Amino acid sequence: MSYAIIRNEKLTRAEAQGRCVHNDRRAKNHSNKDIDVTRTSLNYYLKKNELNYVKEFDKLKNENDLKGQIRSNSIIMCEMIFTSDDNFFKEIGEERTKEYFKESYKFVCNYKNLGEKNIISAVVHIDEGVPHMHLVFVPVVHTKDKEGKEIDKICSRDFWKGKDSYRNLQNAYYDYISSKGFALERGLPSEETGRLHQTLEQYKKLTNFENTKQVLKDITLELPQVPDIKSIRKMMINRDEKIENQIIKPKDELIKKLYNENISLHKELSKQANIVDTASTLQKQQEKMLEENKNLKIRCNKLEESLEHKERDLKTKYDDEVYDLHCEYGKIIKELENENKYLNKVIDRFKVTVKKFIKWICNKFSCASEDEIIRDFERETYTNFNYEKGFNIKQSEKKDRGYER
Repeated sequence: MSYAIIRNEKLTRAEAQGRCVHNDRRAKNHSNKDIDVTRTSLNYYLKKNELNYVKEFDKLKNENDLKGQIRSNSIIMCEMIFTSDDNFFKEIGEERTKEYFKESYKFVCNYKNLGEKNIISAVVHIDEGVPHMHLVFVPVVHTKDKEGKEIDKICSRDFWKGKDSYRNLQNAYYDYISSKGFALERGLPSEETGRLHQTLEQYKKLTNFENTKQVLKDITLELPQVPDIKSIRKMMINRDEKIENQIIKPKDELIKKLYNENISLHKELSKQANIVDTASTLQKQQEKMLEENKNLKIRCNKLEESLEHKERDLKTKYDDEVYDLHCEYGKIIKELENENKYLNKVIDRFKVTVKKFIKWICNKFSCASEDEIIRDFERETYTNFNYEKGFNIKQSEKKDRGYER
């Protein structure tokens, strides 16, 4: 049974530039030896890009006012690869194969409400091994800004949000393509197989190379022991030369040819063995980085818990101090209020006493009236007997002097 294969890879501006050269077959000399230039004319587009990928991206961003902070190393687009095995395409035939890629194209247009306008290019390669489609799109999410206005934003992180984003993609694609009548199986999750996600190029380099080192150890590049032609000639004196021309010479040439081919194969196997070593080193580095990342997460969680505890302690301490200050100032305010009440009573008693004193003076010295005595007192001492009115006048004078300054 064949599998429905879909792969996704995120691309920066630099990566997108190189990917465009490969997908559009713009290079004169292809580094990929799997490309059969005699079949390149069979390739076809479901959506043709007029410019290169980066220029198409800039054009799309400006024309549609796409939001998002784009830096030099930002992910600006993604590339999906759709394919299956060779037996699947041979069984369904050419026309059905075209329908398979058309349905895959429609799937991406509708996935997460992406929209066909955000697809940069979709090309089907027939000249490179098993038929497959490269579909390049800009990861646009439909969201709202801080003011609640609907916007379109370029954000690969939000488009592939969640640790199960690729699993959900695989499930959705399998359900969709199966509903269109293509008898394919869903591949097992990486958690069950233990395989790491690899790009198409990595699959080509690493497949069936696990035993390369052992094979290289067992190979011995030596010419086989063959009779010397000169000695044979001595034995053939006066004999039919047909034996030399039809048997010995062809066999000798074949042996040399096989020897040269063995040397070429040995070089290729050595190259592949180096690739395996590099892959093993990278895998160890990745495992180390994952372990370090795990430890960092644990430390971050501990720091967050510590900060939460400190924050709670500081808040409790702050609340306690605020409460203590509130109580302390409440006591002071209460004492001042009581003191003010007492002073007001003293002032009221003093007013009554002054009035009685003035009245006593008038009677004692036979003055005309109390008001006349008060006016004489104010005139001769330059004092305002009504202290409340005098206080308001002084306050007004202070304001006037402040305005003048």
